[in-house]
Amino acid sequence: MHVGTHFFAGWLVSAMPGLTRGQRAAIALAGVAPDLDGVGLVAEFLTQDSARPLLWYSDYHHVLGHNIGFALVVTAVTYALTHNRLVAVLAFASFHLHLLFDLAGSRGADGHQWPIPYLQPFSSVWQMTWSGQWFLGAWQNTAITAVLLMATVVVTWRFGYSPVGLISPRGDAVFVNALRGRFGAPHGAT
Repeated sequence: MHVGTHFFAGWLVSAMPGLTRGQRAAIALAGVAPDLDGVGLVAEFLTQDSARPLLWYSDYHHVLGHNIGFALVVTAVTYALTHNRLVAVLAFASFHLHLLFDLAGSRGADGHQWPIPYLQPFSSVWQMTWSGQWFLGAWQNTAITAVLLMATVVVTWRFGYSPVGLISPRGDAVFVNALRGRFGAPHGAT
């Protein structure tokens, strides 16, 4: 699925009362972290017409970051930064939601199915696949993104903070106030 879809899913995992802005950011970023192995796309694009193109995206996307080893690294880094077990567990869950979404909807336009080498780097004997995996541009991915976006708006309205707050607390306040100005304040909101 698309990075934006993973971000909204990760942010929704983090959108519980009592967490700080930094904790929510760590959980949301854990939901995007597996796609760090897609950075090779830049090198592949820049060298595609050379005598020796770098196939870093083709060879390593869904390999380096989409596995239990990287999940453990992301979880450990989250715990080291936040010193909060719940936040680390939610980061682990956010990471795995990314894998589940990719398992469901990341088939390439050429029909290539992206298997997920879940046990890497400990073992390469098993790769997760699903025969019903839909194409990256399929309506299902668009529908999931739309539902996550709507859920984000509802959570923002209800709890009084949004993903905008990860970048700008002032922008977040403007967004929340605009929603509450349009739809009214939820019962019990401050």
